Amino acid sequence: MRNTGQRVRTMVAVLTAAVVGLSGCTVVGGDAPDEAGLGRHRKAAPQVVWDASPASIAAVGDSITRGFNTCLVLSDCPEVSWATGSSAEVNSLAVRLLGSARVATHSWNHAESGTRMTDLPTQMERAAARGPELVTVMTGANDACRSSTSAMTPVDDFRADFQDALRTLRKALPKTQVYVASIPNLMRLWSEGRTNPLGKQVWKLGICPSMLGDADALDAAANERRATVQQRVEDYNAVLAEVCGADDRCRYDGGAVYEYRFGTAQLSHWDWFHPSTDGQARLAEIAYRKVTGNKP
Repeated sequence: MRNTGQRVRTMVAVLTAAVVGLSGCTVVGGDAPDEAGLGRHRKAAPQVVWDASPASIAAVGDSITRGFNTCLVLSDCPEVSWATGSSAEVNSLAVRLLGSARVATHSWNHAESGTRMTDLPTQMERAAARGPELVTVMTGANDACRSSTSAMTPVDDFRADFQDALRTLRKALPKTQVYVASIPNLMRLWSEGRTNPLGKQVWKLGICPSMLGDADALDAAANERRATVQQRVEDYNAVLAEVCGADDRCRYDGGAVYEYRFGTAQLSHWDWFHPSTDGQARLAEIAYRKVTGNKP
């Protein structure tokens, strides 16, 4: 009995040591969780590095990017576009990034006057076909500039169309960078342009009636109408920031265009609403700072 008991105690000791040894391996070995429950060898997600020197650019958007009413009345003038224009006066984003000799062959303007956010997915598809390394986006003013406040694009629709446009780009070009400009401060444009009698006459032709209609009216209804349009522009800009912010290769301007104080020198003297050549140059400066800066 004594020998048997001794053998049993010896076997128990051996088994206990084995169990402890195995438990120790589980705690400190391989991919076992640490005290916080996290894997010790989990790989960090690769950091996306923003390229401040893209070799090609495509632009999408509305009349601002087409240089509408800048050179001739009621006409596009893409050569003065802030994004892809060749004008030395403007010194566009494309000229600054690519050099004037490469603008004609390595930049493309797919913006269209009068378009809204709902048109952006189609423009983005055409832009993607060029294979650009950077796409610039400036659109949304026409979603707020409607015949009435009730006709403005709903914010949820605006968001859905912008998301669709980015998905369209990403499906074709996963690594292409995107620069998104904020929508200008339409209230500011009204306050500047209403000082010019000619501008107010041109506005009557139907330029942004929700904001610019009855330009001299200062009654409660007119003030409320303009405030409603202004709030919608701010809501749209919030959407641009949110949706762009969810894409690692998208950079929003942080509201820089919205905050820029366009004066009469920066407004077209054909309609006192669209940017003049000088205004286009200011937009190009903002874009260049945002695209080449170290911070989004």
